[in-house]
Amino acid sequence: MAAEYAIELRNINKSFGSVAANKNINLTVKQGEILALLGENGSGKTTLMNMLSGIYKPDSGQIFVDGKEVVINSPEDSKKLGIGMVHQHFKLVEIFSAADNIWLGAEPGDGGKKAGLSRVLLKKERYDEIARTAEQFGFHIDPKKPVQAMSVSEKQTLEIIKVLYYGAKIVILDEPTAVLTVQEIEKLFDILRKMKAQGRSIIIISHKLNEVLEISDRVAILRKGEYIGTVETAETDQEALTELMMGKKADLNIRRTKIEKKNPLLEIRDLTVKNDEGAIAIDHVNFYVRGGEMLGVAGIAGCGQKELCEAIAGLRKIESGMMNHNGESIVGLSPQKIIEMGISMSFIPEDRLGMGLAPSLSITDNMILKKYKNNRLSPLVDRKTARRDAQEVIDELEVVTPSAEIPVRRLSGGNVQKVLLGREIKSEPNVLITAYPVRGLDINSSYTIYRILDDLKQKGVGILFVGEDLDVLLALCDKIMVLCHGKVMGVVHASKTTKEQLGLMMTGVLDLSEANGKTAGIAKDSNIKEVQP
Repeated sequence: MAAEYAIELRNINKSFGSVAANKNINLTVKQGEILALLGENGSGKTTLMNMLSGIYKPDSGQIFVDGKEVVINSPEDSKKLGIGMVHQHFKLVEIFSAADNIWLGAEPGDGGKKAGLSRVLLKKERYDEIARTAEQFGFHIDPKKPVQAMSVSEKQTLEIIKVLYYGAKIVILDEPTAVLTVQEIEKLFDILRKMKAQGRSIIIISHKLNEVLEISDRVAILRKGEYIGTVETAETDQEALTELMMGKKADLNIRRTKIEKKNPLLEIRDLTVKNDEGAIAIDHVNFYVRGGEMLGVAGIAGCGQKELCEAIAGLRKIESGMMNHNGESIVGLSPQKIIEMGISMSFIPEDRLGMGLAPSLSITDNMILKKYKNNRLSPLVDRKTARRDAQEVIDELEVVTPSAEIPVRRLSGGNVQKVLLGREIKSEPNVLITAYPVRGLDINSSYTIYRILDDLKQKGVGILFVGEDLDVLLALCDKIMVLCHGKVMGVVHASKTTKEQLGLMMTGVLDLSEANGKTAGIAKDSNIKEVQP
């Protein structure tokens, strides 16, 4: 008779120095269910799952798999027990192909046991075996494709295929939808349901409450390292889950303060930018951002948002067009000069540690990175101010850390993100370019960020807000510019537009720039005219 639970954790404890990440955790995962693991950033979710995947070992407590007590000392032990984890930061070798990444951890007979394959395989046999595993679950992947040429969705697909290839019956997914499009999320959920129907148990860590309610059977909640309880998904809602996570009722209203608009701080005219492959990513785009105004940018992932932000920040060469800040051209200026002029960019990349911050440096030292060149009169680094800024970011954004001197790589993903955004805010810009600022953050942290951005707007800062959640864009921003394949489909007033209209514009069905008979945002005669919805 099969055990009721695929996983059972009893009194699990884990500390890092003086910080208790998990305190007496008791948790069960049923056979053939999807369990969502919910909690604020730093509540211990990933730490707990890392003990199941063999990355960490509990200080005390018991782990049961299929009703039998086990000891997991390494990822290899976890794999042999049928546990596979897809981490938030992918564990792939970029220069290797999909097939080679899957076979890196193979032991003689691993992965291909059913086919009686040895470790030394012909490439064709490798590809065929991987293709069969992928097709079984409805995945599509090219085994020959190098990881460095893959999209985020393809990398995640590869990670899932890898754990299934080695026979995982229990699959753990850490923030699997953080950087996926709506269409990719729907596809992933279909695959998870298929895996569940085949008897696999799935644990999904997520901060997106609407997705948790859509995909899970039960929801387990952690708060500050402690297990609060597990509820049936069908018997709860977003408000109840938020209260369980935070221990109090939360105000889920987004504030949009009306400010008397000033002159444009940032003007973009006929901007054309290419992507890394040499294709046009931004195609003759026109818009402006005024002081005290938040302009949202909506679009399906890969429609030029990244290239637009990098061009304004001086990180990407433009092909043609004009970019003015306070009437002065910033085309061709270095990123440092653009920062000195008051333009700050907070782009939350797919790899926050690889692009946004220096992982081996402390929070304090990461604060210094954008300021150390500012004082030309002294070669000394102002650590006192940096330490004060770091502590203010920790306090204001509720960063979970023992101190400001902890290396950033030791923080949870959400807390890394808070440090990254907090650093940009502390630079006191007059124009802030922020892309995906709440990606991967819990609901409390997200609403804190929304309030901070609105406070900056009240101080006269012009904000370009690239976002994924249309409901948030409509509630937070003053105007929204919609991109489709690098072109502006229109600039609309958020208070007079619906989510359905934005969706039609994002897919190219509705083009308000053509309907109004002019280029969106700024007319060619340089007279600034808004496109009306």
